[in-house]
Amino acid sequence: MSDYVYVPQNAPLFRGNFPRVLTDNDAWLGDSGGKEAVVDPDLPIIDAHHHLWDNANGRYLLHEIAADIEAGGHRVLGTVHVQASSMLRAKGPAELRVLGETEFLRGVAAMSASGGYGPAQVCAGIVGETDFRLGDATGAVLDAHIEAGGGRFRGIRQNTTWLAEEELSRYLPHAHDRGILEDPAFRRGFAQLAPRDLSFDAWVFHTQLDELIRLAGAFPDTRIVMNHVGGRLGIGSYAFRYEEERARWEASLRELAKHPNVHLKIGGLGMVYGGFGFHALPGPLDSETLARVWKPFIMTGIDAFGPERCIMESNFPVDRQTCSYRVLWNALKTAVADFSGEERLAMFYRNARSFYRLDELPAL
Repeated sequence: MSDYVYVPQNAPLFRGNFPRVLTDNDAWLGDSGGKEAVVDPDLPIIDAHHHLWDNANGRYLLHEIAADIEAGGHRVLGTVHVQASSMLRAKGPAELRVLGETEFLRGVAAMSASGGYGPAQVCAGIVGETDFRLGDATGAVLDAHIEAGGGRFRGIRQNTTWLAEEELSRYLPHAHDRGILEDPAFRRGFAQLAPRDLSFDAWVFHTQLDELIRLAGAFPDTRIVMNHVGGRLGIGSYAFRYEEERARWEASLRELAKHPNVHLKIGGLGMVYGGFGFHALPGPLDSETLARVWKPFIMTGIDAFGPERCIMESNFPVDRQTCSYRVLWNALKTAVADFSGEERLAMFYRNARSFYRLDELPAL
């Protein structure tokens, strides 16, 4: 599969971000990950973005990510769990049901800290969920998250993705209203983050980056990290306007980078939203091919933000639709192999440790 050529117009029809449940995905992946040697195995990693859940897409909990980390063979020292709307409380006030995920992750972190699931500190940081449109009442929810997190709660991700195209938006797992980042109530709630030293994980598509730019400018004291290299869309009509939309994504990303309070996560390129079509191939690609296809997008992000504000992520198990844990980190490492050792250490470890205040992990 090393001759794979990315042709956006030939991307498979979008039918959601999970074309296979995880058990079927295991069969598709086969033993592909074990066929590759680990690239730069001594480089320490904080996996700054993954999810745990047990839902219709399959089970991916501590045992599963621990198995991926062990089989991956990379030097993963810790992870950050990002909001997945998992294990929410079934009862109680609606605005507090999101605390269930934080309570669950605190338990996972304690299990991982026992050492019985490998050396990596899984859920060393927790990014939870709220609806900032609660306005001033958001503060009470954040305080409850902090207490529930047992010292590991670090911020919020509110999924704010929105698409105008009905044929695409109906497959979004969490469709939201247009212009949510500029809603006055949302902004009153958002203002509750900085006083508590909490950060914001932004998940929007590239068509919404202008709204995020204005949000970052309005709250310069709030740490923001843009997920998944800026959410470039390559599905549906966006695949047929590839050059135009890529230029729009790049220009917006560079404008966003002008705000020093914003970081960028490098990853999420294994998702279906990008239109690469990897998931529709007979089998997974090798890391060298993925690195070649992904590198132009990765380099655009790093060129805009600099290695000092880029943070690597696996986005597992979502990106497992494309490759194994070993292959994913091999691809990311290969794509940035020309950077210095200090720059790679920053992007794979130090920046995540600093941004999420993971003081319990070694200061390397």
